[in-house]
Amino acid sequence: RDALVGVHEKYAGDPRFNFIALPKNVGKRKAQIAAIRRSCGDLVLNVDSDTILAPDVITRLALKMQDQAVGAAMGQLAASNRSETWLTRLIDMEYWLACNEERAAQARFGAVMCCCGPCAMYRRSALVSLLDQYETQRFRGKPSDFGEDRHLTILMLKAGFRTEYVPEAVAATVVPNRMGPYLRQQLRWARSTFRDTLLAFQLLRGLNIYLTLDVIGQNIGPLLLSLSLLAGLAQFATTGTVPWTACLTIAVMTMVRCSVAAFRARQLRF
Repeated sequence: RDALVGVHEKYAGDPRFNFIALPKNVGKRKAQIAAIRRSCGDLVLNVDSDTILAPDVITRLALKMQDQAVGAAMGQLAASNRSETWLTRLIDMEYWLACNEERAAQARFGAVMCCCGPCAMYRRSALVSLLDQYETQRFRGKPSDFGEDRHLTILMLKAGFRTEYVPEAVAATVVPNRMGPYLRQQLRWARSTFRDTLLAFQLLRGLNIYLTLDVIGQNIGPLLLSLSLLAGLAQFATTGTVPWTACLTIAVMTMVRCSVAAFRARQLRF
């Protein structure tokens, strides 16, 4: 709250802004809900506090939202601290792949499975109708405190709205620069992916077959890779031999994917 005082004083007299100072930290979900219920525009833009938007982001997202069938749209994410460490460079490339391969492909079917929090625009009328479901989500008998972006996107799709990706709307966000915070972030995201995929299983049956295969691949792929690594270590420990076929297959798949990304992005860093 103390960090917000200067910002509040600067903009408090501007009628375009309305600051809602909650009495305590109630988490992202309840903060979102408080803002949405106090809002009055047709569109709601969600931006994380560590994110910088390009000047034309709102215009580009709003153009996509002119289609009344679209309930949410997300922009392209990049790492604002990309040059900080080797890890931030890799995460920046990971974001490019997630946006311009995964999200872009899903958008061809009007069903981006997760509109990411750093830069996502929602139709307010759709949000208001979903707030009760969003607010009361429980996991293992307790109120859910993770996976807000994916769950809200799933609710939009279940309500019959399209979710889209706008690559021209670029937002730069701060990413973890050390392995500890990065692994904690990935664990939190993985929990959300697995949980909400199960909750959305009925939804997948009504979507394009590509999307079903894509979501299954997202969930099973990492498990199969982990199993392959464990099996390889077990083979090396028990027989002293290296599973060269499996290693070569993984290496070739990685090189093919990175080569395609390098060609599409016109960036040799891939």
